[in-house]
Amino acid sequence: MIAMRINDLRAMSVDMLRNKLQQLSLDLSIEKRKIAATGVQSKKVKVREMKRTRAQILTLLKEKGAK
Repeated sequence: MIAMRINDLRAMSVDMLRNKLQQLSLDLSIEKRKIAATGVQSKKVKVREMKRTRAQILTLLKEKGAK
């Protein structure tokens, strides 16, 4: 699942959030390469959701004081 509810993210530990962030970053780069290679913009919503979830995770990590 790409988009996650903020309450689900808040319940995760710092390590779990870091793992999720790493996985999302990898998936995001793959999707961007697919769009660049094919020129098809059909997955823009998926990329937007991935960016949003990634930003939420980064915000939560800052709130929890994790580096």
